[in-house]
Amino acid sequence: MSAIAANPVPATTSEQARRAVLLVVFCTFLGSAAQILMKLGADHAKAHPGLAGIITNPLLIAGYGLYAVVTVLIVVAFKDGELSVLYPILSLSYLWVTALSFLVFGDTVNADKLIGLAVIICGVAVLGRGARK
Repeated sequence: MSAIAANPVPATTSEQARRAVLLVVFCTFLGSAAQILMKLGADHAKAHPGLAGIITNPLLIAGYGLYAVVTVLIVVAFKDGELSVLYPILSLSYLWVTALSFLVFGDTVNADKLIGLAVIICGVAVLGRGARK
C-alpha cells in the first residue's frame, strides 16, 4: 500500500479554518452551559457551605468538567485557525449566557444588555468579515 493511499489528502486551509470557527462556536454553547451549571452549583452550595460542600457538589463538578472539555476543544480549534478571528468568537458566550440566565433563573434583560449583546455580535461579524480579506 502506498503512502498516498494510507494517508488521505489533508483538508484545505479554508476547510480547516471553517471547521475551527464552527468548533469555537460550539465551544461557546458548551462554555455557556458550564457557566449555568456552575451558577446552579453555587446556589446549591449555599445550603452546603465549606470546602466539602464545594468538592462534593455535582453541578459544580459538571460545570468545571465541561469547562475542561471546552478548553481542550478550543486548543484543537486554535491549531487550525487564526487567533485574531477565533478568540473574539468566544465572546458569543455572553449572548448564550444572557439567554440561558433569562430562561433558567429569570434574570432580567434590559435595553442596556441588549445593546451590549448587539455590539458583541456586530464585533464578531466585523472581525469574521476582516478574516476573509
